[in-house]
Amino acid sequence: MHSSPMSRRRLFQTAGVTAIAAAATGLVANPVHATIAPAREDIGALAEPFPLGQVRLNAGRWLDNQNRTLSFLRFVDVNRLLYNFRANHRLSTGGAAALGGWEAPNFPFRTHSQGHFLTAWAQAWVALGDTTCRDKANTMVAELAKCQANNGAAGFAAGYLCGFPESDFTALENGTLTNGNVPYYVIHKTLAGLLDVWRYMESTQARDVLLALAGWVDTRTARLSSSQMQTVLGREFGGMNAVLTDLYQQTGDARWLTAAKRFDHAAVFDPLAAGQDRLNGLHANTQVPKAIGAAREYKATGTTRYRDIADNFWTIVTDAHTYAIGGNSEAEHFRPPNAVAGYLDTDTCEGCNTYNMLKLTRELWLLDPDDASYFDYYERAMLGHMIGWQNPADAHGHITYFTPLKPGGRRGVGPAWGGGTWSTDYDSFWCCQGTGIETFTKLMDSVYFHDDAGLYVNLYTPSTLTWSQRGVTVTQATTYPVGDSSTLTVTGTSGQWTMRLRIPAWTQNATVSVNGTVQNIDTSPGQYAELNRSWASGDTVTVKLPMRVVIEAANDNPNVAAAIYGPVVLSGNYGSTALSALPALTVGSIQRTSTSSLAFTATANGANVNLGPFYDAHGHNYTVYWNTGGGTAGQVVKLQNVGTGMVLGVQNMSKADGGLAVQWHDTSTADHYWEIVASGSIVKLRNRNSGKVLGVENMSTADNARVLQWGDNGTADHNWTLVNLGDGTYKIRNANSGKLLGILNGSTSAGAQAVQTPDDGTADNRWRLV
Repeated sequence: MHSSPMSRRRLFQTAGVTAIAAAATGLVANPVHATIAPAREDIGALAEPFPLGQVRLNAGRWLDNQNRTLSFLRFVDVNRLLYNFRANHRLSTGGAAALGGWEAPNFPFRTHSQGHFLTAWAQAWVALGDTTCRDKANTMVAELAKCQANNGAAGFAAGYLCGFPESDFTALENGTLTNGNVPYYVIHKTLAGLLDVWRYMESTQARDVLLALAGWVDTRTARLSSSQMQTVLGREFGGMNAVLTDLYQQTGDARWLTAAKRFDHAAVFDPLAAGQDRLNGLHANTQVPKAIGAAREYKATGTTRYRDIADNFWTIVTDAHTYAIGGNSEAEHFRPPNAVAGYLDTDTCEGCNTYNMLKLTRELWLLDPDDASYFDYYERAMLGHMIGWQNPADAHGHITYFTPLKPGGRRGVGPAWGGGTWSTDYDSFWCCQGTGIETFTKLMDSVYFHDDAGLYVNLYTPSTLTWSQRGVTVTQATTYPVGDSSTLTVTGTSGQWTMRLRIPAWTQNATVSVNGTVQNIDTSPGQYAELNRSWASGDTVTVKLPMRVVIEAANDNPNVAAAIYGPVVLSGNYGSTALSALPALTVGSIQRTSTSSLAFTATANGANVNLGPFYDAHGHNYTVYWNTGGGTAGQVVKLQNVGTGMVLGVQNMSKADGGLAVQWHDTSTADHYWEIVASGSIVKLRNRNSGKVLGVENMSTADNARVLQWGDNGTADHNWTLVNLGDGTYKIRNANSGKLLGILNGSTSAGAQAVQTPDDGTADNRWRLV
């Protein structure tokens, strides 16, 4: 564990960045923007983020996405965004045209988008010094204040601020709301946007409007009984528990924490606190913000139950409900645990879900920054889903609602707001359009973190950190993930501190060099490599992360799999060809064809097909998943233990019943190969040397019962499930005992026996299918 983070009890956090562009672009050169620090520290946080203004993106794919969104934020008409607020609060709309889509005057939850714009504008100001965005945010806040001030004439209670009548809340409380509205979902967005304008732009007017609206929420919910409130929570309410907790942390006023706790949804929280997966059938993005709220409530109160809820939710979703690209949900809903191959269609991976899962991942990592697996998932979801979510051919960077994963899927094609259709300037305004503009104005927020000991490098992307607290600048130059290396140059004041570099679980033989000399430090996969040194200005650190293609099977069918190169999900380019089924991929045929781009070829259905990063799969039909098995004749793999790097074999290459499964150095003898034989979500692991299957001695359900090979007699202990962890690794769970395949006592010795062990999160319980 690391030392406690530097105190956040500062009046201001100064976010200084170097010159970005000339004044003509609407950006301030050398902006130094103060952000209002919270009154309360987060309990349990062992690392700190850098303020947005201290990190900037440099030329590359991420910066391109940011700039397209920035163009849209500068373009959009504030008066059109204000139309429904003004109309509802009985003020003149000023001749502005109404919006379309989910912001049309007759749409039930209109004015859910404007809070996203406030946040994105505020982020663009504090991170980039964009004066146009600053001015738009200030204009909107001033006009919202006028709407709120006219509540008496409009017939609304003090503090109310929305685009639909307050009577919708009365109907919600009475159980008679039938128009499809989700009123508190909308209020959450407005509160969150106002909070960001206050803390990022020091706007006292935003603070006043925010506190008045939060006061209205508190007054409205305080009069309900607990059972009435739980009934209200049966309808989507966004992150109300999160934003009210944030308001408590920001102000120190316990009123807001009391209000936040009213939004603790027992029907969801109770099973999660017990570690139970009851997500099947639930609207997915309704649940993710609740878990974020639980994480924030833990950091405000220290109540362990809240942390358990957030932790368990993250583990359940990433283990059992996540596609290869890092997204989740099908037609907006969670499906049964491990149901992946059975739900590859047009309406997979709603964008909001991944956006919110990244927020949750970040919250949890800050509590446990030694655990690199959080950012292994973060990287997969960012590269697999978020970066390719935006249309690179659109100057305003519009996005899709879903990301289709059906064979022959295509971004930007589909009915209405489903099926991957691109959003528009004024006629869409789906929830995902709002989260999209937030995503691409804060891409830099999770590249670097720090604590008292030094720096964490979590993501590899061209960027510059101005670490003003230490007088240090860190510039990261890289073509990653096209190249497998990233170089960080440290300039400025020298001093003793530690640089921690994430070594992803998917790599092997990583190296870290300082000034061209390879360092003798631990670079084991799935952890942080630590460089503790007295730094001199001009020192360079190069981390090399060798990449290879792995085949990542779907949780419910090992014959359906995605091809992953390092952190990058690959997809097949099928041009305008329609696909009615998953192409049959010849796994061993995948070859990289370029050193300057991620271009690959392979054989599928007996023909050549080009593969490339899924984030670049635009303008053509694609497939992400492939048929890699062919009936029950599944993949032949080596089972490589994450903790030790050794592979599972059979002692003395025995062909006899009872031959003990042991770990050994990879000598590629026949007993090191296992065939995955699938039946639904259950697999058997058949040894290629003996033809026998892996089972547990005497069908034991005890911890540390030995795992061995036996004739396939159909007993339950011969059945296993593969739990995809989303980072190229798996847990292998016995269907009879529920325990995991692991190594006795976590031994790193060759010849150590395989056993079944509890799911305790140790690395010897995780495996790669090589």
